Amino acid sequence: MRRALGWIGRGLAAALLLLLFWQAVLLTQVVWWSRFDPGSTSFMRMRLAELRKSDPKAELRHQWVPYERISVHLKRAVVAAEDDRFLDHAGFDWEGIQRALERNAERGRLAAGGSTISQQLAKNLFLSPSRSWLRKGQEAVITLMIETTWDKRRILEVYLNVAEWGNGVFGAEAAARHYYGRPAASLGPGEAARLAVMLPNPRHYERNYGPRLAAHAARVQRRMIHSQVP
Repeated sequence: MRRALGWIGRGLAAALLLLLFWQAVLLTQVVWWSRFDPGSTSFMRMRLAELRKSDPKAELRHQWVPYERISVHLKRAVVAAEDDRFLDHAGFDWEGIQRALERNAERGRLAAGGSTISQQLAKNLFLSPSRSWLRKGQEAVITLMIETTWDKRRILEVYLNVAEWGNGVFGAEAAARHYYGRPAASLGPGEAARLAVMLPNPRHYERNYGPRLAAHAARVQRRMIHSQVP
């Protein structure tokens, strides 16, 4: 028994060291991206692999643009639609999480997540769309890393450049050119609101942009004039 407990203790110690090493690796990557732009993300690599199953030559549509070359309307629309307390929280909107829990309880299903822009960015950069407590825990740790080492301007800049906006379409520049044939810098309020409301399920809404989503975009457009962005 004593020998078995010793093996268990050494195994747990090794697992803890491995976990700490992995968190250090992630932190190093987060700090690097505070100054240098990500070339790709976990979501991008997964989508590209999916596309290449049917077309080995498939490529993603993605072009990085600096913060200044993204329309302020899109910045405000995304904050209004996804995270209206973006500048006020430190990565987690506890009021939003509580509202999401109440909404899910009312509907008896997972209808709202309450994730902030920072949490979504952590997931997009490093993780997967799968839902599990383990993934949510890792997402929370990465969110803290990002919020500790980046300012809000950098968080929004990277998010707008890596967010998925359609099948193989990533980032504001590719989205603006794909849907409107123009650069992200020239998007107007209505166009920005429409792109913002697609973010929760972009590949679905790319094909199914119906009256309900259009009404949601109109509500976002009315609210976005009050949105504060870095």
